[in-house]
Amino acid sequence: MPARMPAGNSPTSAVVLLSGGLDSATTLALARHDGYDCHCLSFDYGQRHTFELDAARKIATAAGVADHRVARIDLGLFGGSALTDETLDVPKDRDDTQLAHGVPITYVPARNTIFLSFALAFAETLDATDILIGVNALDYSGYPDCRPEYIHAFASMANLATKLATEDGRTIRVHAPLIEMTKAQIIQRGLELGVNYALTHTCYDPADDGRACGHCDACQLRRRGFAEAGQTDPIAYVN
Repeated sequence: MPARMPAGNSPTSAVVLLSGGLDSATTLALARHDGYDCHCLSFDYGQRHTFELDAARKIATAAGVADHRVARIDLGLFGGSALTDETLDVPKDRDDTQLAHGVPITYVPARNTIFLSFALAFAETLDATDILIGVNALDYSGYPDCRPEYIHAFASMANLATKLATEDGRTIRVHAPLIEMTKAQIIQRGLELGVNYALTHTCYDPADDGRACGHCDACQLRRRGFAEAGQTDPIAYVN
C-alpha cells in the first residue's frame, strides 16, 4: 500500500504534482489541509494542448502555494500515445466494458515514472521527503502507473537512489491520497475542502476554445463522478 499523509504533521515542505485536472487539484487541497508547505510541479511534455497547464497555474494561484514550476520536456519525441501524437485519435464514447479492460492509447509511456523522477529531484533540492501525486486505482483509464504497487515500488526506489535517504538517513514518502477513492468520493472531499472545480481541466481532446468534448475517457469518468456525487460539473462542454 502507498504511504499515507501523517495526521497532525507539523508544517513541512512537500512537492505536489499538479496537472491541472480534478484529481491533482484535490490532492493539492488535501496537502494544504494537512499543513504542508506546497511546492507544485507541472509539465509541458508535448501534450496535444496546454489548457491543462493554464488550469494548473490558476489552481496554484488560487491555493496560494509556496512555489509553482513548469518543467518542459518532450515526450512527443517518442510518440506512442494519442496525447502526444496527433496522428492518433483519442478514443471516444467507450462503454464500461472497454473502460474497464486494457491499457488505452491515451496512456503515455512511463509518464508517471518520469514525472515522479522530476518531483524527486525537486524534493531533494528542497530537503523535502514528501511527494504527492493524484493517481487513482478505481475510477481511472487502466494505466499501469496508477496502481498502489507502482507507487510503493517507486517509493522503494527513491529511498535507494537519493542522497537524502542513503546518506542523510531520511525516509522519502510518496503519497497517493486518492488511490482508493471513487471519482465521486474525490469530488465530494474536494468540495468539502473548497476546491473550485471550475478552474480544472480534464478533457483529452478539447475544442479550440477549451471546452471539454464530453466523450473521451477522462470526460466520461469526470461527468459520471459529478453525477454520482449529486453535484453539477461547473466546466463547459461542447454539447
